[in-house]
Amino acid sequence: MVFNTGSALLDAIVLAVVSREQEGTYGYKITQDVRRVIDISESTLYPVLRRLQKEECLEVYDLAIDGRNRRYYKITEPGRAQLSLYRGEWSVYSQKISQIFEEANI
Repeated sequence: MVFNTGSALLDAIVLAVVSREQEGTYGYKITQDVRRVIDISESTLYPVLRRLQKEECLEVYDLAIDGRNRRYYKITEPGRAQLSLYRGEWSVYSQKISQIFEEANI
């Protein structure tokens, strides 16, 4: 994608991806799901996950899978509230951008 992804948009995408799984999801799967929309590396994603955890938007727990610990991320109520805010803001923002593109003289 040619457009830069700001931290708020990245946070919104990550929260949306994590919110889809009732019991939470793990980092690699989050990376794969986010990559369907934007190009992102794990080294970019994990600081986002840590920041969202620090801001209490995500909770983290470890689960042993095949003898290895896998870290899971689950959205919290404050995270759902933040996601709701992002969704509302995105709706207004994307409509404004779409209108500008539609009015462009190409």
